[in-house]
Amino acid sequence: MGGGEVTGRPTAEEIERLFVGASPRHTRVQVAEVAGVPQDLAERIWRALGFATLADDAVAFTDADVAALERVRAMMEGGLLDDQTVVRMARALGQTTARLAQWQAEIMIGAMLEPDQQPTDAALAAILDTAHRLLPDFEQVLIHVWRAQLAAAGTRLLAITDLTEEIVPTRLTLAVGFADLVSFTQVSRELDERALAELVEGFESRASDVVAAHGGRMVKTLGDEVLFTAADPRTAALIALELVEAIRRDGPEVRIGLAYGPVLPVMGDVFGTTVNLAARLTAIARPGTIIVDGELAEAVGETPGVEAHRIRRRPARGLGVVQPYVLRRA
Repeated sequence: MGGGEVTGRPTAEEIERLFVGASPRHTRVQVAEVAGVPQDLAERIWRALGFATLADDAVAFTDADVAALERVRAMMEGGLLDDQTVVRMARALGQTTARLAQWQAEIMIGAMLEPDQQPTDAALAAILDTAHRLLPDFEQVLIHVWRAQLAAAGTRLLAITDLTEEIVPTRLTLAVGFADLVSFTQVSRELDERALAELVEGFESRASDVVAAHGGRMVKTLGDEVLFTAADPRTAALIALELVEAIRRDGPEVRIGLAYGPVLPVMGDVFGTTVNLAARLTAIARPGTIIVDGELAEAVGETPGVEAHRIRRRPARGLGVVQPYVLRRA
């Protein structure tokens, strides 16, 4: 890895040298030619990764960029990937790592800078130096965690086939849950920015811990709301029950909607009527309660320590009248 310690106010060139290593040597036309990848495909990959399109004469690509494109070419020549799959993979990689990098940068800045104070050049240089020192170890941890997450994804898909005896790339049968912080808009008006950030991060971290502990998957977080899935509806019920209790211990209340049925997986997210129904049930739920649909209520009927009680039918926007159930511990 190239680079050295930054002593003054970091420049864009120094930041890139610290994290990327080699200096740019190629234009966008040259990097595609050297790697043996069609120019239009190279540009589609670059955009999918989330980077801006540069001028033809801009020298912005390194030998590492050439090596990466050569790997892509090798996979395509071996018949492992086609153009469309390569671009989709690039988009998944770009969006995920962009959020990861931004999140980690915010964590490092928050940990090393004094709050509400203008950072000095020396403080900024210290952050970069620390990040550079941590980079090799974190890179190895990142690869390990990514592999472990691939294994977990495979295990979840295997669990789905055990429950439904089918696995179709465009359709999965899952339990979907929305957990929503109650009165978040009102609370957010009463808190300063730092307290609000702590509330949101605390909620998301506790929700993530509970979902992960039961083998579910946290699909996404939306500040005052989280979306999670589980292959087994009984697992989703236990996640919801524990989540209500865990969040309540910290003060705020949460309300949860659960539904079980077919979903459409797209770019790591889930869509479809089941997802919409879970969201509508969340809107029906009172603070500290869990509302589920009939499919999930039936699935957890024999689960020890869990009860689902029918309540009156309710209209759900876009879905007509639905029959909800209240889920609680026996």
